[in-house]
Amino acid sequence: QVQLVESGGGLVQPGGSLRLSCAASGSIFNIYDMGWYRQVPGKQRELVAELISIITSRGRTNYADSVKGRFTISRDNAKNTVYLQMNSLKPEDTAVYYCNARHAVVRTDYWGQGTQVTVSS
Repeated sequence: QVQLVESGGGLVQPGGSLRLSCAASGSIFNIYDMGWYRQVPGKQRELVAELISIITSRGRTNYADSVKGRFTISRDNAKNTVYLQMNSLKPEDTAVYYCNARHAVVRTDYWGQGTQVTVSS
């Protein structure tokens, strides 16, 4: 069982920055793909950024087109923490952001509780 705890959400003005953190319950980055998703009411949860497991691809990253060049996913292996640095935020980035861990082989999913990000003036 993997436990994920997100933090770092909040209210920010357009053009501002936030950094989300996702603390995992153990050393999982070798065999788990880590991702950040977001969801707004009435819409499906969408992938924002992912960091592929070390054993599979040595940390390859993928981003949704809407956030390329603005968001960066990274990890700190010593802290078992994944980050999402969000710059140049737009009102359309407003959503609940969820951290995800997916086993690289059996594809089991674990989710955090979500953290609200609101971009508004």
